[in-house]
Amino acid sequence: MNYKWLIVLITLGACSTSETYKPEIQLTKDSTKNHDLDNNDNFSPDGKWLVYDTRTGVGGIGGSPSVERVNVETGEVQVLFGVPDNHDYGPGAGAASYHPIENKVIFIHGLPVCTEHNPYQQWRRTGVIVFDNQPNVAVLMDARDITYPFTPGALRGGTHRHEWSRDGKWVGYTYNDAIMKKLEDSTGVKWNLRTVAVSNQKHRVVLRNNNPEETVAGSWFSAVIVRVVPDPKPGSDEISNAAGDSWIGMPGYQKPDGTSQVARAFIGKVNDKNGKPVDELFVVDIPDSINVPGEFGPLEGTRTSFPMPPKGTVQRRLTHTADTKFPGCTGVVRSSSDGKYIAFGARDKNGIQQIFLISPNGGEPVQITEHASNVQSGVRWSKDNKRFAYIWDNSIVITEVSDRPFSQRFKRITATAKQPLSNLLWSTDEKTLAFNRLVQAEGKKDPKQQIFVVRL
Repeated sequence: MNYKWLIVLITLGACSTSETYKPEIQLTKDSTKNHDLDNNDNFSPDGKWLVYDTRTGVGGIGGSPSVERVNVETGEVQVLFGVPDNHDYGPGAGAASYHPIENKVIFIHGLPVCTEHNPYQQWRRTGVIVFDNQPNVAVLMDARDITYPFTPGALRGGTHRHEWSRDGKWVGYTYNDAIMKKLEDSTGVKWNLRTVAVSNQKHRVVLRNNNPEETVAGSWFSAVIVRVVPDPKPGSDEISNAAGDSWIGMPGYQKPDGTSQVARAFIGKVNDKNGKPVDELFVVDIPDSINVPGEFGPLEGTRTSFPMPPKGTVQRRLTHTADTKFPGCTGVVRSSSDGKYIAFGARDKNGIQQIFLISPNGGEPVQITEHASNVQSGVRWSKDNKRFAYIWDNSIVITEVSDRPFSQRFKRITATAKQPLSNLLWSTDEKTLAFNRLVQAEGKKDPKQQIFVVRL
């Protein structure tokens, strides 16, 4: 492997059978509900709280009646937002993330009017912001308008897995469009395609319509930034699905000309030369102003087309695994905070899932891990970008990014567990790792997601 383009970083002790593992501390104990971190940015800016939702096994996020937080030191639980008389069909509130600087969270909220026949859906939800000191006071983020003529800056569907940019000025998320879902139902063509959108407060949204059951008067201006099509041309860079997205750097990455570029990385589904779908890594550069229509059509879309990316949006493919023995990229991709590297999952020459790095400017991916069995999660970078944490062999591992032999670069933090771990994240002060695990309480029928922490 060639690590010459990587910075040689800190030294971690080699993993060995005599390693002293860190104890896992169960933080939440209520066995009547789930405490789901949902692979988001759940730590408060000071690292003292973890925000989570209480989704149900049947209804998922639609069945989640509350967004709560737990104190990492004391275990105290506070309800930040509750949905009165919630049902498994909605509205629901969940998938919460903390702002990187301010004490506020953003999360999904299903449309207020939900019934068994018109429940919470991918295309029937929006983003809501709640401040720690004003619980249950919802600030609507993205605007929604599904009545023609549609409104520039307002979306026509549902937003999901909201992520603040590291400077807190943008929100990025995946998106499903209600108008295209109706088109799919009427034509039989697969138009309910997931894509990526962003919002900021640089522009104003003026809603053209007011449907009390379907309109959301959000205050942020939103734009779809990734173009998707039902049938990508074989061998092309067209995609039919975009997900696993995250921000690159703070506030972006450095281009070859030295300028800084705001961007998101994501996994896009292309068709190989034989028409078989393959997931590849992409980057989309985002213009400073997202209120100017681009070459593919209006920002707000039409009755038969998606909302289209703004002028200056540039979408680029970084990986080309389609013709390899083990094609495809996986995971929620994440970049280092300096924007130099994007980490993603892919299979190595032996078919084992590993972690790779690549520059947002392109180039050949570099394999970083060399495990004998599959890596089980995406990565969480340290603040100094010198290492990252992830899940392997049902344990937490921290790996150094350098050119030293792999056996000297990775360190297992916890012992192998019988039950899988999920939703790993690193606190802002880097003193704590948190994760989810299903726990079967005595006398209870169903296991529940509980939050665990490890002190570093």
